[in-house]
Amino acid sequence: MPTAGDPVPRVSLHLLGGFRLLHDDVPVVVPRGLQRVIALIGLRPGATRSHLAGLLWPETPEDRALSSLRTALWRLRQDPCCPLCTDGDTVRLGPTVQLDVDELVATAARVRDGEVPRGAAGAGRHDLLPGWYDDWVLLERERLRQLRLHMLEELAGNHLAANRHGEALEAALEAMAAEPLRETPHRLVVRIHLAEGNAFEAVHAFYVYRDLLLRELRLEPSPAMCALLDETLAPIRRATRQAPQRRADRNNAPGRPAGSTPRGPTAPTTPHPR
Repeated sequence: MPTAGDPVPRVSLHLLGGFRLLHDDVPVVVPRGLQRVIALIGLRPGATRSHLAGLLWPETPEDRALSSLRTALWRLRQDPCCPLCTDGDTVRLGPTVQLDVDELVATAARVRDGEVPRGAAGAGRHDLLPGWYDDWVLLERERLRQLRLHMLEELAGNHLAANRHGEALEAALEAMAAEPLRETPHRLVVRIHLAEGNAFEAVHAFYVYRDLLLRELRLEPSPAMCALLDETLAPIRRATRQAPQRRADRNNAPGRPAGSTPRGPTAPTTPHPR
């Protein structure tokens, strides 16, 4: 147990990619039952005891669930592996505890404000508590997944607006890897290639996504995504539409016998029999 003169240890709680509790970068072994309590308090700061007990033991009568919570909090206070603060009927992590989920939320807020924090593209790359299937975990996991996807798309947009095409593409590809069927990161990739003047890359990215969408969901890209390539593909479409007319004009040119077949690369000759 620390004494009054001992420095306060740095405590970090990691929930993205799995539960890890560190004291001065040294892992702390926490029983699974207490892991659930610590994780929920970290994700629901300031929640009441009744709310925590109901989420942790949803199929247990309220009085028994509250009793189980009191026991868990008592065990945590006996060995303060993760400092807690209680204020009346609410419980939260102690101020010395650094939570990786809070860092992801703070980074997303900075991106929404137009900033481009260093390392933002890699923030929150791992799912919340993989392998945990409590209802409250599933809800928080999806909330953080959506938060990260929107952050990456906003980050790519911020980089694109500043003509930082490499960084924009990195953020868009991160979002694409997180959710391959989501259209908005694919749309960003097309926009970035067009901004760089890489028409081939833009068209290739569009058709890669279109093939994926047709194969997996039997859907077509949205009109908004198709419209991105209208200007790029317009000359090709015009040429395709005009090609039959040009061939007809050549066939009907003055001096050419009706029904004759033009010579040259567009119409291969047939050898005469001997």
